[in-house]
Amino acid sequence: MPDTYRRDDLTIDQHLALTTAARRLGDEFTGTFGTETIERFLHTSYDQFADKAAIVTFLPLLAERFARQRLHALARVEGHGDDRPIVLFLCVHNAGRSQMALGFFRELAGEHAVAWSGGSEFATEINPAAVASMAERGIDISKEFPKPWTEEIVRAADVVVTMGCGDACPVYPGKRYLDWELDDPAGLAAEDVRPIRDEIERRVRTLLTKLEVPLS
Repeated sequence: MPDTYRRDDLTIDQHLALTTAARRLGDEFTGTFGTETIERFLHTSYDQFADKAAIVTFLPLLAERFARQRLHALARVEGHGDDRPIVLFLCVHNAGRSQMALGFFRELAGEHAVAWSGGSEFATEINPAAVASMAERGIDISKEFPKPWTEEIVRAADVVVTMGCGDACPVYPGKRYLDWELDDPAGLAAEDVRPIRDEIERRVRTLLTKLEVPLS
């Protein structure tokens, strides 16, 4: 792996995990991206989480998952991949609203569309009340994680849905934007998150209908 990894953070196990992650990504993107691009994306993804991770043991896994998403986005930008619509949900912490929207979108769209999410000041964990509220609807978002957005992710999206990130939200010419005004569930109990959850579901269903995506 590149020598620019944060050596003070990395144990021998983490070095091994990152090396293994690079190998997996290399196999997955064979013929699309070379080793240098894959390692650069893995490296920069690691650095984006290094300052915020509550448990550094999980850093290589987070880096791999985010690097994979970014590489898929870059492939789409460069004309590779399929023509399924991509929707990007953005809020401030990527811990509540955008994660619930992502959960509903993936549940309802299935394999017919792609959804990602991100935050302008991404948190260290998903809002537990949001997780509990979505679990009431049979949707598990507990395995998701807050993350930032990157240029290739925004550029790859067909629709960018913003939720309260204001001027921090990225703006690219020619991109379709929707601004959803929704209460922030931060600090609320699960029962108080339910109205927000239900409104998000309604808006996601409407969006999928407009995108002509069949509901699973």
